[in-house]
Amino acid sequence: MKKHILLTGASGFVGKVLLPTLRNKGYTVIPVYRQAGKGGFRIDSLSADTDWCGALENTDVVIHTAARVHVMSENADNPLYEFRKVNVDGTLKLAREAASAGVKRFIYLSSIKVNGESTDGRAPFSADEECHPSDPYSISKKEAEDNLLALAQETGMEVVIIRPPLIYGPGVRANFQSMMSWLKKGIPLPLGSIDNQRSLVSVYNLIDLILACINHPGAADQIFLVSDDMDMSIPELLNRLSKALGCRALLVPFPKSLLVLGLSLLGRGALAQRLCGSLQVDITKNKELLGWRPPVTVDEGLVKTAQTSQLN
Repeated sequence: MKKHILLTGASGFVGKVLLPTLRNKGYTVIPVYRQAGKGGFRIDSLSADTDWCGALENTDVVIHTAARVHVMSENADNPLYEFRKVNVDGTLKLAREAASAGVKRFIYLSSIKVNGESTDGRAPFSADEECHPSDPYSISKKEAEDNLLALAQETGMEVVIIRPPLIYGPGVRANFQSMMSWLKKGIPLPLGSIDNQRSLVSVYNLIDLILACINHPGAADQIFLVSDDMDMSIPELLNRLSKALGCRALLVPFPKSLLVLGLSLLGRGALAQRLCGSLQVDITKNKELLGWRPPVTVDEGLVKTAQTSQLN
């Protein structure tokens, strides 16, 4: 029999694609929204005070994608406190109520930032190595993971944690959307000399892994990293993305050290790291434990992204 699923973050970037996919697979899904008038189950906010009464009845699996996400310009006086309210306290409140209601499995969408910010000069991140979260967002996600795994030991509810790197797909925003706009406008980019390696994941591959984790017995109480299983330099990504967009990438050779310095002086050090640094993940565990491999190629994922994105 198909399981009943509670999906948080149903109107978010991942949730908008995951919700119809689950329903097309025959699952009964209760989507959770913060906006009124969308059906499903509505909450005012995600915190330790969220009222989940009536949401978890007959639920077999919770897929928790809602979060206070990482932002480039943080305005809170105490960012870690604000992240903890949502990502730790809100997550644990939902998980405890889920366990009490008899939910069998809780799938938590975390972040590769829990592992760290960079793999420059080292091997790709693996799922079970020591973590080094370094900012309020990643610290809150790691604390949520730790609490969930402890709850699994306490209650017997199975927990699955998935840490994606940069996710792209329909409606992608932030730096990925900016790159598409630059390419479409034919703007010369001083990125021709970048020789890094980045792991990315299309939302379609991420969702395929989530689907595998709903039922696979080997996923219980495990942490998984996820990617398209094809790491690329930023120039290679831009060339593939420009092909998907039907344009030509104008990549100008420019010293990486000067690019990093210039962006840092402009207060864009984080962008410099994303453009110039390496961040790779190893998904061997997924293949060996779940028999899972990403079904969508990078080029297929980029074409779908290009076809469904609105660019200025």
